[in-house]
Amino acid sequence: MSEISEAPGSPGITIGISGPARRSTAHRLINLGLRLHGAHTHYIRPGFSTDVSLLDGLVLSGGTHVHPNRYGKQPQVTARYDLKRDETDFRLLEQAEEIDIPVLGICRGAQFINVFHGGSLCQNVTPLRMKTRHRPLLLPLQTVQLVQDSRIGRLMHSTLIGANRIHSQAINHLGRNLRVTALDNDLFVQAIENTGQQWLMGVQWHPEYLLYHTGHRRIFSHFVHAARARKLERLQSQDMAFGQQGD
Repeated sequence: MSEISEAPGSPGITIGISGPARRSTAHRLINLGLRLHGAHTHYIRPGFSTDVSLLDGLVLSGGTHVHPNRYGKQPQVTARYDLKRDETDFRLLEQAEEIDIPVLGICRGAQFINVFHGGSLCQNVTPLRMKTRHRPLLLPLQTVQLVQDSRIGRLMHSTLIGANRIHSQAINHLGRNLRVTALDNDLFVQAIENTGQQWLMGVQWHPEYLLYHTGHRRIFSHFVHAARARKLERLQSQDMAFGQQGD
């Protein structure tokens, strides 16, 4: 699995990875997926006060359920919640949006992006599945239909892909300034992106477990490329500001 990493002369970039207090295999694989493309990483645990302006991109990883209070509901299922992480992810997203750095949400991360934008979640999709069996799938055995004219559609080079599935809740009502870019066979949302200029994408599956697959690996490469391009824009803006001060 060879990749072209950071090009000579390109600025180094640092990607923040928000996750639980204890890192899992998934988070180590996210780290690998980013480093394959020349990025440095900074792990952000719940409650950590990270200066997002020092980051070039942000990944919201998978983990516990988003607490329903975040979208005005009460818990309807027995689930693990992490209120401190919910608060940390909200603050991180808020700051990332302010400075317009790229954001990638994975599973819980995609759901949290939707909630952050005023959307809601279905707390248990299991009894609602009609065309797909609800069981954990680490292999890409779930069929996902992509919107061709979307970030995920363009980078996958196909409108029909295989993905894994390790989730029991999903996006319900879509948040503001977001669009659906992928669905499974039961029409549950599998990917979202924003409608503005910021590079923001959420995928319901776990591409970090599919790094052996070129298409899923490309999610990380496009994200890192976007982070590097945004850093160059920020550096150019700083240079112009310093130049104006020197006149």
